[in-house]
Amino acid sequence: MKFSVPDMSCGHCTSAIEKAVKAADAGANVTCDIPARSVTIESSLGAGTLAEILKQAGYDSRPA
Repeated sequence: MKFSVPDMSCGHCTSAIEKAVKAADAGANVTCDIPARSVTIESSLGAGTLAEILKQAGYDSRPA
């Protein structure tokens, strides 16, 4: 699943996002693309759950 995360702008952002997703699904693969401001997540969790995890980490997102 790919999400557009407009507020993601640095390595700290990507670290926070990866940590939040992996806390909910340790087996998730998280790939952050800072220039594109997008996050690709391979997880058994649904898109709605992942969007809520991103929001709780402080990042609004939408499907990309």
